[in-house]
Amino acid sequence: MRQSHPILSLFSHKNIKKSNKDGERVQNILKKGQKKLVPSERTKAPSLCALCRGTKFLCGKTRCPVIVRFHSKVKVKPLVNTLRLEGVSPPSVFVGRIGYPKVSIGPMIPPVMGDTSLIDTPELWLDKSIDDIVDFRTQLVRGKYTVNVTDVESSNRIVEFTRDLALSKNSVFAEALFEKKPYGRVAFYDEIQPHGPSAPLKTLDITNPKYEQHIEKAFYDTDLKAKDAVLDIYQSGTRVSKIQRAFSVGAFGVKKYRRFVPTRWSITAVDSLIGQELMKKTKTYPSINEFRVYYLNQFDNRWVVLMTPTAWQYELVEAWYPKTTWNPYGGGISIFNSYEFYDGRTTYAEIGGCYYAARLAVNEWLNRERRQAGVVVLREAHPGYIMPIGVWNVRESIRTALTKEHQKFDTLQEALIHVSTVMDIPLQRWIKNSAVLKNQLYQKRLEDFVNPYEH
Repeated sequence: MRQSHPILSLFSHKNIKKSNKDGERVQNILKKGQKKLVPSERTKAPSLCALCRGTKFLCGKTRCPVIVRFHSKVKVKPLVNTLRLEGVSPPSVFVGRIGYPKVSIGPMIPPVMGDTSLIDTPELWLDKSIDDIVDFRTQLVRGKYTVNVTDVESSNRIVEFTRDLALSKNSVFAEALFEKKPYGRVAFYDEIQPHGPSAPLKTLDITNPKYEQHIEKAFYDTDLKAKDAVLDIYQSGTRVSKIQRAFSVGAFGVKKYRRFVPTRWSITAVDSLIGQELMKKTKTYPSINEFRVYYLNQFDNRWVVLMTPTAWQYELVEAWYPKTTWNPYGGGISIFNSYEFYDGRTTYAEIGGCYYAARLAVNEWLNRERRQAGVVVLREAHPGYIMPIGVWNVRESIRTALTKEHQKFDTLQEALIHVSTVMDIPLQRWIKNSAVLKNQLYQKRLEDFVNPYEH
């Protein structure tokens, strides 16, 4: 008779309710040699950075984020210490959200000539280091010009040229005159790619922008709904980042409803819209016939995509170690989740834009395979992930993970045992913080009551 694996005891409902202390006991039966769950605590001081000065790594990170930012800022500062800036925009624009419905719009221009398209094409960044991304993104100087979000049809040259940049397919020469010299810290966000200093715009001029063909067609079709425009352009093969950029300047939709959309909102809106449409098709396909586990380690983020042979359901569970971006001072690992079952969700995901970026990526894969599945995405953000670099990281990491060779299993228990060998956090904590895993492990289904001898 086949012996059960000791980890299978984790899957009893009784064990799931045990304390964190019991979880430490359970962890001891995991794969020999597994790393410690939580880095050792260090004494906290009011001025930790002042004591450390980037040499002692008192924060627990392997590299000092302050130093990384500083070096990038030092490189670009002499180049932007001027009221007039000339350079080739990737092209790139930014629409702020502070003060909505009056927001700051404008170009992002590096003091660099030549082809700068890489600087605003996150689909090409996954093989870069965090330092590389910070280096080329902090070159981007953000010009700011305040408008009402309804002013998309304004004849103002700054508004027109900002829109032209957003719709362009290639790098565009730009010249900006600022009201004062660019200033400010290097900006890092969870949803948006980093960028450099900023300054109020006085004038803006650009040279010969050429619109991306499919985006141009949607822009001039003022009777086409924004949703239909986004889907048509996506199906043409246009990169998601280009669609998000055009969406932010109100390039799509019925004319009277067009609006500027803050950049961080436009990123999530496009990811959500495309993912929702793909999900409808996913639900029409037959389910996969085994349990699958995909794995990727990128930027010290460990990703697992677990697929189950069930109807569509989806969850993203993120675990942030101490000393990481969203758990800088915690004494333990912080775990968050957002999920949906077959009928979807009606409220905005607690995790935010990462949820919709990952959902888009998994539905792209399922549509290509013409299959349906339940999907649980697990993320461990370790201290090496020293700063946020944008929600694109989630979408592109999941896309890449799904191109890797996967492991197949006959049961969910076996699949989760494999997960425990590539992730540090014990299975008990993943299950405790996952609605989809608990549902699949403990919810009785119709087939559980079918007598196999009746057929």
